[in-house]
Amino acid sequence: SPPPLPISQSRLVSMDDRGVTFRWKDYRVKDGTPGKTRHKTMTLGTDEFMRRFLLHVLPGRFHRIRHYGLLANGCHKTSIALARTLLGQPNPSPTATEDSAAEISEDKPRFVCRHCGAAMIVVQIFARDVQIRAPPARPSTS
Repeated sequence: SPPPLPISQSRLVSMDDRGVTFRWKDYRVKDGTPGKTRHKTMTLGTDEFMRRFLLHVLPGRFHRIRHYGLLANGCHKTSIALARTLLGQPNPSPTATEDSAAEISEDKPRFVCRHCGAAMIVVQIFARDVQIRAPPARPSTS
């Protein structure tokens, strides 16, 4: 089977003299924000669209492994910090949302239901790198 493409046909809206128009999802907008939508359209010039498209195309016989390497979730922050150091790039300044998150008092509940706004009760916390498994099977009586 052919490898998956960086953008699906259903997201491509049109292509004309102005460039390529496609749908994209803005993850910065929270679901249910009044007057704002997460699904947007963007028109890029053909050259810019192809440049961005080709950033996601791997060379022949390469396989994308997202759980390994520089962008693996387990060490993402450490890897990015190391890459910035090796490239001689400064660390980005904290954003306003990170500053405000640091100021949240411990009195407020940390987990809030997104549907009703009530505080959630933590029932169980799973430790990292601990395999979750089913209870042992009962011995057969036959």
